[in-house]
Amino acid sequence: MRIIAIMNQKGGVGKTTSSVNIAAGLARHGKNVCLIDLDSQGNSSSHLGVDICRGTHTVYQIFSGEKKLVETRQLAKPNLWVVPANIDLAAVEVELVDAQGREFILKRALEQYCREERQKPFDYVVMDCPPALNTVTINALTAATEMFIPVQPHYLSLQGLSRLLETTALIKRRLNRNLSITGMLLCLYETGTRLAADVTDDLMRFLEESDPQAPWASAKIFRSRIRRNIRLAEAPSFAQSIFEYAPESTGAHDYGNLVDEVLADEARMTTPTSAAA
Repeated sequence: MRIIAIMNQKGGVGKTTSSVNIAAGLARHGKNVCLIDLDSQGNSSSHLGVDICRGTHTVYQIFSGEKKLVETRQLAKPNLWVVPANIDLAAVEVELVDAQGREFILKRALEQYCREERQKPFDYVVMDCPPALNTVTINALTAATEMFIPVQPHYLSLQGLSRLLETTALIKRRLNRNLSITGMLLCLYETGTRLAADVTDDLMRFLEESDPQAPWASAKIFRSRIRRNIRLAEAPSFAQSIFEYAPESTGAHDYGNLVDEVLADEARMTTPTSAAA
C-alpha cells in the first residue's frame, strides 16, 4: 500500500485539485483508493460530492478516538473511498495538545484497518493535507510512505519550500524513517513563459545539489506539468473529477499523464521483488 501525503503549507498551489484528481485517476485504473481529507475546509470531500450532514462520520472522529477508519469512509466513485472532513477538524490542535502519542493517531488508524478489516485492501491512500504545519499535517507525514509537493512556478511559492523540507527531514529523523519525497508537481503551469522555465530550472538545480542523506535526495520533478485550465476550476461545482467533467480537456490530459507516472513508479518499485522471487 502506497500512502501519499500531498502537502504544501502555501495555499492556492493546486494541492486539493491534485489530491482529488490523482486519487480519481488511480481509481479509474482499477486501483482501490482511499482519499483522506485532512483540511477542515472539506474541499476534497465536496469536490467529489460527499455530503457532510448531521450524523456523517468524519476524519475528526478518528482523531478523537470515536470511530475507526472503516466507519468513516464513504464510497464516492467506483474504487474510490473518501474519508471526509469538516470544520470539526479545526479543534484537533487544541484537543490533542497534551495527548500522548498524538503524532501517531492516523498511522495507527491505518495500521488497524489493514490488520482488522477483511475487505479489499487499499492500493493507495492519498491524503489532502491542510496548508499549515500543524498536528494534522504531522500525523499525515508520520503515516505516509511518500510525499508529493505541488508547487506553483512562481518565486513566492518557493520561499516556504525550504521550511517544509526542513520539517520533513525532522519528521523522518524522529517519527517516520520510511518517509521520502517522491517528487514535486508543477501546477498552474503557464507554458512558454520565461518565469515558469526559470523556476523549474531552479528546482532542478536544488534537487541535484541536495544532501544525499536528505529525504528529498531521490526526489524528482514530475514530467507532467499541470497547465492552467478553467475546466479544473469548474469541476468541483459539479462534484466531479476532471476525468468525468471534461475528459477531453488539457486538465484531464495533464492529470492522466501524471497518474501514468505514479503507476510507472509502482511498477519500478515492484520489479526487484518480482525478479528476486
